[in-house]
Amino acid sequence: MKKVSIIMGSVSDYEVMSGAEQILTQFGVEYEKKVISAHRTLDFMVEYTRGAKDRGVGVIIAGAGGAAHLAGVAAGLTVLPVIGVPIMTKGLGGLDSLLSMVQMPSGIPVATVAVNGSKNAALLAIEMLAIDDEALTDKLLKFRQEQAEKVLSSVI
Repeated sequence: MKKVSIIMGSVSDYEVMSGAEQILTQFGVEYEKKVISAHRTLDFMVEYTRGAKDRGVGVIIAGAGGAAHLAGVAAGLTVLPVIGVPIMTKGLGGLDSLLSMVQMPSGIPVATVAVNGSKNAALLAIEMLAIDDEALTDKLLKFRQEQAEKVLSSVI
């Protein structure tokens, strides 16, 4: 099975990005995680992202706030799917991060989830990996059924 790469712009983003780690662990999906700055460690960013496929990565989840260029730079360096997680900011509440990710130029897409939506990013990555993995598909179906059962058993 392919693994997922979780990258984030700074260590302070880990509070949000740990949600992706939790979901991937729950589904038994292998992952790697790294703090990488698209601006301050550009050479390492290029090396790391371009080598992702050779390391067995199938999907990259990139979380960043503010200018939030991490996902876009990653998408420009690989043909692997990149899922952007805009991180909430103090000034604009994450709207700046969200707009940075969804306004990619034509030809370099970044799938983008909600502000601080790292859990959904992980689920989307799992769905992508499950296209060729029946066991992972079964885990997703079970997860969805459990979610439905929780809703149906709710009492007000």
